[in-house]
Amino acid sequence: MLDITHFPLFLASVFLLCITPGPDLAYVVGQSVANGRRSGVISASGVALGSCTHAIASAVGLTALITASPLLFTVIKYIGAAYLIYLGSKMVWGTFFSREEEKTPQAEIPRSNTRSLLIRGFITSITNPKVLLFFISFFPQFVVVDGDHHASSFLLLGLTYAVVGLMTDVIFALVAGSAASAVSRNVMLQKLLDRVVGITFIGLGVRLALTRR
Repeated sequence: MLDITHFPLFLASVFLLCITPGPDLAYVVGQSVANGRRSGVISASGVALGSCTHAIASAVGLTALITASPLLFTVIKYIGAAYLIYLGSKMVWGTFFSREEEKTPQAEIPRSNTRSLLIRGFITSITNPKVLLFFISFFPQFVVVDGDHHASSFLLLGLTYAVVGLMTDVIFALVAGSAASAVSRNVMLQKLLDRVVGITFIGLGVRLALTRR
């Protein structure tokens, strides 16, 4: 398979990484619980688009360039951290989800909201430097050093990561979304969950900001 080696081990490792709690998974689960399965699946698709972007960047060598540059790495790290803290703060203070109006039914989510969910998922993924470092430090272990198809191999591994991530995120979204109807009938519980997810986002953002290379 091009210059790829030990592909089954790569799949197993990626699966374990994808089910490990982090900003992407927290975002997908949070949207599913708050707005239902459809919002969770759309959010997961946005995260997958970010992973695909990482895959393409890895294939053309951009991720290696960013990782080699302390300034670029720091900029991306702080952008990602600030975005997570921003999302978390809005949820904690009750402005991330409107309380004045009744929840919009899942089947009637506006197109603008669909686009917003995709964009937020994309930004959450693309500004996560841990994913960037994973592509740089982990992927080369599964590519033959003296091979002739490095770019294609990195692209295939990256797209595999995106697909596995999408599948696991969708499963988590569907499971978490099953609680959305019960949560929507309990305003106090809904507010509590929003704040828990918001605080989690803030914590992840702070931890991300403190992450060293």
